[in-house]
Amino acid sequence: MPERKIVTPFMTLEPVIQTLVIIPTFNEASSIGKLLKELADRYSSFLDILVIDDNSPDGTAEIVRAMQTSIRGLSLLSRERKMGLGTAYITGFKYALQHEYLYVIEMDADYSHDPVIIQCFLDTMQKSTSHLVIGSRYMNNTINVINWPLGRLILSKMASIYTRIVTGMPVEDPTSGFKCFHRDVLRALDLDRINSQGYSFQIEINFRVWKKGFALQEIPIVFIDRSVGKSKMTKKNVREAIWIVWWLAIKSFFGKL
Repeated sequence: MPERKIVTPFMTLEPVIQTLVIIPTFNEASSIGKLLKELADRYSSFLDILVIDDNSPDGTAEIVRAMQTSIRGLSLLSRERKMGLGTAYITGFKYALQHEYLYVIEMDADYSHDPVIIQCFLDTMQKSTSHLVIGSRYMNNTINVINWPLGRLILSKMASIYTRIVTGMPVEDPTSGFKCFHRDVLRALDLDRINSQGYSFQIEINFRVWKKGFALQEIPIVFIDRSVGKSKMTKKNVREAIWIVWWLAIKSFFGKL
């Protein structure tokens, strides 16, 4: 965030940057530069960016580091090894709380998430009482996904139905990774108790927010699968997502969440 200054009658108050976008990366050199430039062009006056890179061998961190000289509010956290999506976001959330951001956005680096929707998130936050706004691919009985093979689409949709049935959580797209948190939500969560990765991380954090009594809201998005690079989803992520919903439901039932 910009350095806070003492204001005198002869000084102009600089705007307080209230929004942070967290972008975890691993081998995203083909897209990260374009994404950062677009975010800066659209939102640099009120939004900061935090890239958390897991030691990408393709030079992702070097690209981000070079762009820091031209993009205000761009920060980079480089980790020594690949540690997973969930731990990256937890690190980002703690950074956001430490720097007193009001809104915190999760976003992928591969352009599957449209930067235009960031403004929709913030507008929804400011016009409603919601504390977590989720970008949903499956609202109003529609499926807004482009370029996914049928098998993966069915898996994702069935995972959403399965999660709602087991947990009772009223979210159409509980595995979505494009969302916006109010800082009060992150302050209320025990972030050190969240250990899930991939799809499971998104399910777990939504569930914990919901069980804390915060208001969740979904807005429609169009998800476009990456055209470059490789998907980070693994069979391990799928297996974790299958059992995590039961673990959450049981822990909640016994008041151990």
